[in-house]
Amino acid sequence: MSTQKSARQQADTVEGSEALRIDADRAEQIVDALNTDLAATYVLYHQLKKHHWIVEGAEFRDLHLFLGEAAAEAEEFADELAERAQALGGVPLSRGSTFEERAPVEPEDEDAYDIRTSLENDMEMYGDIIETLRDHVELAENLGDHATAHLLRENLIEVEDAAHHIEHYLEDDTLVLEESTH
Repeated sequence: MSTQKSARQQADTVEGSEALRIDADRAEQIVDALNTDLAATYVLYHQLKKHHWIVEGAEFRDLHLFLGEAAAEAEEFADELAERAQALGGVPLSRGSTFEERAPVEPEDEDAYDIRTSLENDMEMYGDIIETLRDHVELAENLGDHATAHLLRENLIEVEDAAHHIEHYLEDDTLVLEESTH
């Protein structure tokens, strides 16, 4: 158990980074955006994992693998966001309840839904995250933090790709035949 009596840095403070040449005022805005993205990414991660665990049906294997990979990508991006926030002199979010409070996305409830509904919920969340990431890329660029803008832009490509895949899964063309009523 730690014997430290006080926190090294309060959670809602940003010091900036001398090494990165980003002052505290600009860093504060960027860290706030990164923590928002971190919160959204973890909410997305947990929803994707839920769907990965409960998917059933004829397309189980492909969807199970896709959802597992998408969750892993979200988890990896969350790590990159947290590390960047720390590099800018901030404290990354780290509590589950804080993620849901700060996220600009709304997770579905605890119930299990058919996979089409689950994927529609995922695509809605991806769309919200895409819009937020675009705004944050622009914010970082406007504040002169091109490295953060690059990090967000790279993830935006991955998020858009995952959303596009979900869009394909939701199309009506399938090899699975509906039961005939004859």
